[in-house]
Amino acid sequence: MRLSKEEIQHIADLAKLKLSDGEKEIYGEQLSHILSYIDQLKEIDTTNVEPTAQVAGLKNVLRNDEIIAWDDDENSKAFSQSPDKEKEQIKVKRVLN
Repeated sequence: MRLSKEEIQHIADLAKLKLSDGEKEIYGEQLSHILSYIDQLKEIDTTNVEPTAQVAGLKNVLRNDEIIAWDDDENSKAFSQSPDKEKEQIKVKRVLN
């Protein structure tokens, strides 16, 4: 599948990329090769193949959130290592703006 110059420019615009004419030629050719390969994959018979998100047998490892209270010794060790604290809270830099 060969992409036209207009299609390449449209894709670059969607991705907010400013490409030179040389870059458009290079990336357009590469994208055309990728799309041709996808066309080949469309020819494969997958009628008896069950859809899957991954094939390595990986599982999501999650645990339940459990509150584990610290004893006074653990609390004092944590607070002693903190450079900035207020009342019974450790102050940290803001993460979100």
